[in-house]
Amino acid sequence: MALVLTDIIDGVATLTLNNPDERNTLTAPMVAEIIAAMDEFEADESVGALVVTGAAPAFCAGANLGNLSEATGESLGNIYEGFLRIARSPLPTLAAINGAAVGAGANLALGCDVRIIADEARIDTRFLDLGIHPGGGHTWMLRRIAGPQAAMAAVVFGQILDGKECERVGIAFRSVPRDQLADVAQEFAARAASAPRALAVATKATIQAMADIDNHPDAVARELEPQLWSTQQPWFAERMAALKARIASKKS
Repeated sequence: MALVLTDIIDGVATLTLNNPDERNTLTAPMVAEIIAAMDEFEADESVGALVVTGAAPAFCAGANLGNLSEATGESLGNIYEGFLRIARSPLPTLAAINGAAVGAGANLALGCDVRIIADEARIDTRFLDLGIHPGGGHTWMLRRIAGPQAAMAAVVFGQILDGKECERVGIAFRSVPRDQLADVAQEFAARAASAPRALAVATKATIQAMADIDNHPDAVARELEPQLWSTQQPWFAERMAALKARIASKKS
């Protein structure tokens, strides 16, 4: 049985963790399939965005506890690669959190650019409950996304956040009914996939680079080169012509 399922619709690639009997926990074989799937998606020029989700009932219940009990730096790094490979992707990425996202599963969601979550789903860091320090960049990602108070509440104070709470504190962009999640995620990701792929990739890189820029003039300078580059691309002329045609048709 494949531990990862993949498909591509309208430029949106979907990667589904597929070990529901073990609640999609990350294992070395699953990580290997995630890496292979990501390599294929990024090599396919028809793919403009990625959705990551899990086979019901869970999104990802973390790392395999048997692996953790015998952990070394190397073995943990191998498991981390399951979410770090997605976090490093130049493509726009969206986590469709359909169920529990626990520990490393929360990292998988946090490593995506945007999160949409089912109302009943949960993000549960759970590290301290298990007597283990957070890893994989968990505290860094959570603090940057939702701020220090939300990070402390979730990690140290052990607050389990459902979809609405994740939306309220900014961990998720939107919380939706579970039966609408797949359609909402596909529609959301399709907007990114409808842009020229190189432009979406460049814009994502710019947004990421802004984390290290602390003043407006430097931000203007950072955007200038890619903006000028975009105006010289064939898609710019095509889209401007289409816009002018639409405006002209409304006037006639």
